[in-house]
Amino acid sequence: MSDKVNRSTGVPKKGEPIDHAWVPLAKQPLPAGRPRSWYISHNRRLKAMRLAIALLDSGSFGPDQATNEKIRDTAEVIGVHWPSDATCRMVRRLMAAQR
Repeated sequence: MSDKVNRSTGVPKKGEPIDHAWVPLAKQPLPAGRPRSWYISHNRRLKAMRLAIALLDSGSFGPDQATNEKIRDTAEVIGVHWPSDATCRMVRRLMAAQR
């Protein structure tokens, strides 16, 4: 492991290795000038991805196992705001997606 760990560097440059994948990258501001609907859908997608990953880590491997109640309980556990019905649908769609 490298002694040079700079956790606030943000997004790594192209070709630069990520030494500590478990350390969250520093947040960067969203681009300015987009319509409000873009920011809303962007943040909804981020929340849905966080919830889908948490559900997969907890053992819910299919969208049929992810009820709205289970998704909302998971949101409380990981510390994100209560998801709407639309976000819960998006979580199930992410879990059902074929790679």
